[in-house]
Amino acid sequence: MKKVRITVMKIAEYKDLMEEYENPIEHACDMKEGQVFIAPGWEKPKGFCQSAWDSISPFVMTLACGGEDFYNGWMKNKKSAMISCNDGFRPVSFLLETIDKE
Repeated sequence: MKKVRITVMKIAEYKDLMEEYENPIEHACDMKEGQVFIAPGWEKPKGFCQSAWDSISPFVMTLACGGEDFYNGWMKNKKSAMISCNDGFRPVSFLLETIDKE
């Protein structure tokens, strides 16, 4: 099984939606732009957000098992995917890339 590099690319925050719909939360997300995690196969990396993992893990599993070319040419690099977590108030975008050798 291949390793998959997971890089935090962008963190958005929709304050208008938060003010209107979300109950106040003091601490919602520990991710930082540029942060990198390595998934050994299909295992969740230590310290990785469980909710975000639930969103990206099917793509990590596919890449770890040698799958590629999601949605027939969606990504320039066929061994990658750009996936966001499911937080509608502060979505985090992750670049997933297969590591052939490390």
